[in-house]
Amino acid sequence: DSAAVSTSVVFENIESCSLDCLQMLLENISGLTGDADFIVEPIPEINVAVVTFIKSIDTKDFVKKCSQHKRVKEFKMTARLLELTQTIKAENLPDGISTDYLTMYFENARSGGGPVADVQLFPEENSAIITFCDHKGNA
Repeated sequence: DSAAVSTSVVFENIESCSLDCLQMLLENISGLTGDADFIVEPIPEINVAVVTFIKSIDTKDFVKKCSQHKRVKEFKMTARLLELTQTIKAENLPDGISTDYLTMYFENARSGGGPVADVQLFPEENSAIITFCDHKGNA
């Protein structure tokens, strides 16, 4: 499915824009409502925020609008589509969690999961690498 497009957009260089400011900016550009139509997840360690759209929009067009938007340019931010991946890392897992439990959890359709191909557990780090059969099951 090479035509699949990510529903998430990465904003880079966000240090000069507060989270509230970013949310308002996103609402202004998209015409959508934060929390109801999209979720903003800041990752301050690497100076980015990931915006995931709950409401279906043309994310390619949104990224294009952002690159041309006056305020985005003023804040020196950039926007790009988040790459689709088949593998995620789950961290801060409880002690003694099993690969079977993680497989069932990440295959649960209600939480946006999908068929899991593999789970590698790292008990010493309380983490796991989950590999999906395709990129759709990693919400």
